[in-house]
Amino acid sequence: MPTTPELIHGYISAGLDCTHLEVEGDGQHFQAVIVSPAFAGKRPIQRHQLVYAALGDRMREEIHALSMKTLTPEEYQG
Repeated sequence: MPTTPELIHGYISAGLDCTHLEVEGDGQHFQAVIVSPAFAGKRPIQRHQLVYAALGDRMREEIHALSMKTLTPEEYQG
């Protein structure tokens, strides 16, 4: 089954507490806006690592390109 934005949305939301999550893509390249309180106090690389952890092995096997914008709820509102 091909990877869809809806599948990636489900994977991320199952593994990370998100207050807002948007995923778009064409089956090969995906873009996500991820808003989570878990990102508070973390550098961008640490935020991406949290998302990669939520995706697990899918990041290597199913998802070939994922561009992420990771924000705290405060950053997203401002």
